[in-house]
Amino acid sequence: MVVKLNKADQFPEMFKKEALGLQKLKAANALRIPEVFGYGAIQNEAYLLLEYLPTASKKENFWVNFAEGLAKQHQVSQSTFGLEEDNYIGSLPQYNISTITIAAEFYIEKRLKPQFQLASKNGFSFQNLNRFYQTIAELIPKEQPSLIHGDLWNGNYLVDELGNPALIDPATCFAPREMDLAMMQLFGGFPTEVFQNYEKIFPLENQWKERIPLWQLYYLLVHLNLFGRGYLASVENILRKFS
Repeated sequence: MVVKLNKADQFPEMFKKEALGLQKLKAANALRIPEVFGYGAIQNEAYLLLEYLPTASKKENFWVNFAEGLAKQHQVSQSTFGLEEDNYIGSLPQYNISTITIAAEFYIEKRLKPQFQLASKNGFSFQNLNRFYQTIAELIPKEQPSLIHGDLWNGNYLVDELGNPALIDPATCFAPREMDLAMMQLFGGFPTEVFQNYEKIFPLENQWKERIPLWQLYYLLVHLNLFGRGYLASVENILRKFS
């Protein structure tokens, strides 16, 4: 087993919400997800008890399997964007509770605006955001919500004992599926093969590659708010690109 620990008062119900996300992903029966055995708190020490996944080398068709599993997971949908509970992206709150049915509205209202507001509190300022929001609202495809991992960088997948992909540490919600694909390309670690195979299985809307920076903006804002000014130039470049 694996035990994750945290301070209960600093991150209220973080592991409860992570457990919910893992259970949602596991129910999709798409990619391997560790079993959740329990969560709770002892005094001020929060814990999450998970199945331990032994690791091995990638099978020859690892990335094909990854693409197939991710496409299957993304085809799980519901009528509204978000989730029944808010959760976390890293150690920051992520706002999911909504009745929103339009992808652009969800991304702007529940993803970008809270991060820009936090960035403002942290001393960063940005101009012409309303114009930026209007521009991207016209660019975001009107797709149905997809069950996404939500924080799919290369540190959040494993190779299990059979050489197959497994996912850990999600920020799960029903959101535009291009968010996962954009995060996969933000810090590298995923070959072009996985995106090519994904698109064969679950074709993406036109110009999806041009929209990658638009989705990466959310994750860069998260990093700006967590780690500081080193991410500011990347945020500003994307704002200029889409304003």
